[in-house]
Amino acid sequence: MEFNIALLKGDGIGPEIVDSAVRILEKTAAKFGHRFNFTSYLIGGCAIDEVGVPLPEETVKGCLASDSVLLGAVGGYKWDGLPGDIRPEKALLGIRSALGLYTNLRPAKLYPALRSASPLKDEIVSRGFDIVIVRELTGGIYFGDRGYREGKYGQEAFDTEAYSVTEIERIGRVAFETAMKRNKKLCSIDKANVLESSRLWRKTMHALAEEYPEVEYSDMFVDNAAMQLVRDPCQFDVIVTSNMFGDILSDEASQITGSIGMLPSASLGAAKRGMYEPIHGSAPDIAGQDKADPIATILSAAMMLRYSLGLEKEADCIEAAVDKVLDAGWRTADIAGDTGTVPLSCSEMTKKIEEVI
Repeated sequence: MEFNIALLKGDGIGPEIVDSAVRILEKTAAKFGHRFNFTSYLIGGCAIDEVGVPLPEETVKGCLASDSVLLGAVGGYKWDGLPGDIRPEKALLGIRSALGLYTNLRPAKLYPALRSASPLKDEIVSRGFDIVIVRELTGGIYFGDRGYREGKYGQEAFDTEAYSVTEIERIGRVAFETAMKRNKKLCSIDKANVLESSRLWRKTMHALAEEYPEVEYSDMFVDNAAMQLVRDPCQFDVIVTSNMFGDILSDEASQITGSIGMLPSASLGAAKRGMYEPIHGSAPDIAGQDKADPIATILSAAMMLRYSLGLEKEADCIEAAVDKVLDAGWRTADIAGDTGTVPLSCSEMTKKIEEVI
C-alpha cells in the first residue's frame, strides 16, 4: 500500500524528531511491504522567517491533499516578541481549523520501566496508570471573540469561552466511543459551578451518557481533577474536557509519567486524515544538538498508522519496539534520571528502535 504523508517539521528540535519518526516509518514500511511518500512544508517560526506568515497557504493545501500529517513542534525564543496574530503558535490553531480537527487524543501511560522517573510516590506509581485525554480542539476560549475594551479600571483585554451543543456532542461521542473500546469508564471535566459554558457542557454530556448505559460516567470540576491526577491517577481511564482545560490537564498528566518527551497525540476530525504530534514543545535550548527524545514523535507516527491509515499491526510493531528498548534499559537524557545509565542521543535511540523493528 502507498500513502502520502505531509511533514511539518517546524522549529527547534522539530526537524530532528520528525526525521527520527520518518526513519521508523520507512523501516516499518520495508518490513510490511508499504510505501510512504513524504513531502515537507513550512510551519511556525521557520515559515515566518522564509515567507512572513506562520501558516502559508501552500502548507494548508499540501496537508489537505495528503493521507495524513506528522508535525514536530513550533515556536521558540526567537519569535517571542511578535504580535499574537503572527506568532508561530498561531499556525497550530490555523492548521487544526483548516483540517477540521476537532478532537485531540492524548494518551498518558506510565511505562513499568520508567516508574522511577515519575515524580509521584512509589505507592502511587506501583499501581500504574493508562489514561486517554479526549480534548476538544477547535472551540472554546482559544477560538472565541477576543480583543481590548474600556473596562472598570481602564483598558482591559478579554477572551471569550463559548461552546455549542453541536460541538459538545461531537467531542462527547468520540469520548464515549473511546471509552467503549477501553474499560468503559469516562470522566467529564468542567467548571459547571462557575461557568455557563460548562453548565451547557455538563447538561449535554449527561444527555449523551443515556445513549451509552454500559459506560461508567462521572463529572469532575477541573480544579479537583488537577489534584486527583497527582493524588490517584489510576482512578481515571478516559477523560473528556474542553480546549483550555484539556491543554492544561494533558500536560500535567504527561509529566506524572516521568517525561513529557514520551507522549504522543492525535488530532482527528470527521475525515480519516489526522495530524499527529508529540505533546512537548520545540525545546530551542537543545535544538540541533542530537539530544532530543524522539519517542513521543515515533509513537505519534504509530498512532497515525492506527487511526488514519488503518495499519494496526504496523502500529503495534512500533509500540512494541519502543517497549522493548525501554525494558532493555536504554534511555535518552530526559528519562535517564539518576540510574547511572549513559544517555543515548536522539539518533542513537532511533537506531535502537529501528533494530528491534
